[in-house]
Amino acid sequence: MTMASALSPRRPRAGLITRLLANPRVHRLAGRLPFSRGIARRDGAEIFDIMQGFVRSQVLFALVELGLLRRLLDHGAQAPDDLARVHDVTSDRMGHLLQAGAALGLLKRRRDGRFTLARRGAALLGVPGLEMMIRHNRAFYRDMADPVALLRGAGETELARFWPYVLGEPGDMSTDAAERYSDLMAQSQILVAEDVLRMVSLRGATCLLDVGGGSGTFLAAVARRYPALSLQLFDLDAVLPEAERRLAAQGLSARVTLCGGSFRTDPLPTGADAISLIRVLFDHEDDTVRHLLAACFKTLPPGGRLVVAEPMSGGARPDPAGDVYFSFYTMAMGTGRVRSPGRIAQMCREAGFDQLRIAPAPRAYITSALSCVKPV
Repeated sequence: MTMASALSPRRPRAGLITRLLANPRVHRLAGRLPFSRGIARRDGAEIFDIMQGFVRSQVLFALVELGLLRRLLDHGAQAPDDLARVHDVTSDRMGHLLQAGAALGLLKRRRDGRFTLARRGAALLGVPGLEMMIRHNRAFYRDMADPVALLRGAGETELARFWPYVLGEPGDMSTDAAERYSDLMAQSQILVAEDVLRMVSLRGATCLLDVGGGSGTFLAAVARRYPALSLQLFDLDAVLPEAERRLAAQGLSARVTLCGGSFRTDPLPTGADAISLIRVLFDHEDDTVRHLLAACFKTLPPGGRLVVAEPMSGGARPDPAGDVYFSFYTMAMGTGRVRSPGRIAQMCREAGFDQLRIAPAPRAYITSALSCVKPV
């Protein structure tokens, strides 16, 4: 051993088992031995699933973009030739797409060569806003085309342009951007609202302020569940006309008070004894989140409660939805991050809240939730 090697710190090495599994000769041997053959094959199949994930998602996108799932729902079994003529795709390539859809469990191939909608494909159509979100993902996937460049923060992303409110001042959002934002949020918030109201009770509250409430989808769900609860919606001025229109269409104009402003620069409306932050915190960096939580604490009366709901990181137990999809989605937005329930709870405590309760999430890929109280 040289003097230099003796003085330089040794690099930590992976454990013995990990290094053996990474050895091609050991891997080939494991594939032949009866007791390890199944594990080796399963690991290989799962690795291949990860590798082909982008192609699977693009097959899904093609099925949705061409309207094939809807057409099969409306017209029943269809042959590749018939669908090819309708959608200006060669019969051979349409056959490839339908075959791929069947391999993903979205379609079924019949003995006569025609294709029908499978249970999973029908379920996809039944999820509010999912088709719109799949179409929206084209921007995200373009940002993910070079994930190393994204990690290094190189260049402007499409998602940053799609969600200008996250980086800009309230006046920076155009009418077109506000409509895109409101429409996508309205569709995607339906399932979120259902799950939040299963996880968190608003009993005892008299007035709920929904900060960043968009077009009012969450408040509409709250209004149906709690008919005596007064409601306030706070969001950017550019968003309020769409919120007013959607709430009026549901007969809720008299129930919901609309308040325009930006929580970055304006005080929150007063009068509420409960505040909801639904898919708000993960859009923003820590300093902005601390500012918002402090504003919520200041606005609430003693005994007032705060509800936070959004996709969250698994923390010490990484979660596929929060730590893969939403982690990189917020990265592509140019700001924000997914946080674990424990991290959000800590930030709420730092703002002054106590009685933290992290609710068990029935569908963590939709949302998780926690609540806390301003001490009396």
